[in-house]
Amino acid sequence: MGSILVFGASGQLGQCLAHVAQERNIPGIVFPPEAQANILDVSGLQALFAEHKPAYCINCAAYTAVDKAEDELELARKINRDGVENLARLCGEHSTTLIQISTDFVFAGTGNTPLVETDAAEPISVYGLTKLEGEQVIPAHTSQFFILRTSWLYSEYANNFVKTMLRLGQDRDEMRVIWDQTGTPCYAIDLAGCILTIIESQSQQYGIYHYSNEGITSWYDFATAIFELSGTLVKTVPIRTAEYPTKATRPAYSVMDKTKAKTVLGVAIPHWRTSLAVCIGRLG
Repeated sequence: MGSILVFGASGQLGQCLAHVAQERNIPGIVFPPEAQANILDVSGLQALFAEHKPAYCINCAAYTAVDKAEDELELARKINRDGVENLARLCGEHSTTLIQISTDFVFAGTGNTPLVETDAAEPISVYGLTKLEGEQVIPAHTSQFFILRTSWLYSEYANNFVKTMLRLGQDRDEMRVIWDQTGTPCYAIDLAGCILTIIESQSQQYGIYHYSNEGITSWYDFATAIFELSGTLVKTVPIRTAEYPTKATRPAYSVMDKTKAKTVLGVAIPHWRTSLAVCIGRLG
């Protein structure tokens, strides 16, 4: 099958890939340290590709500070667009399949029906714009790519909404949480499983896919479920987005349709509450 190079190995999804790869006993998966795997360092990337001759390159590296990005367009663009282009160019030169992680933030989120891969991408934040630009630079360099758009990512690793709610819930009796943003959480362990299934099946059904867990929820209902499933006694109070202003505008509705991933890639996708219960069980 050839080796698998993972960029962004120390991040949330990188750690989940390491966990699932070990569970599945997948050989040849390489997690180079950040110092050797800077996606902006072309000569360093060339050395890694020459050494490992990867069949697959998984890019989990990204600028993900959504609000800070509003003030750091150039840095966000360097990482989310230029870094992706560096990898895509090398993947094309080495006949390596690129698996790029993208986001629901490429959409404006003004609709009310689940988004399919061919829906117009109209980002309303710098983060969303630079992630979309990262998607757009790939096809000029390689036709062997999978772009996986995901949303509301969480796990037992790194910083995320679930761990933040559980931490804050230890000290508070009440939490005010936004109820008018609708989407679907994604357990990063499940996304890692999807990525590795693509590789194990040696699929050549290249293109853009949507992947999150099944179902639809709001941040308010997500938080309520976190406290309920963990046995944390916290009252959740629904608030509107306008009551919690942030620098970057978030999509109001970013539920993604996963039909293509299920039918073409053959992946099974659990409901978000099922996966949340698994994660909380592991955190407990």
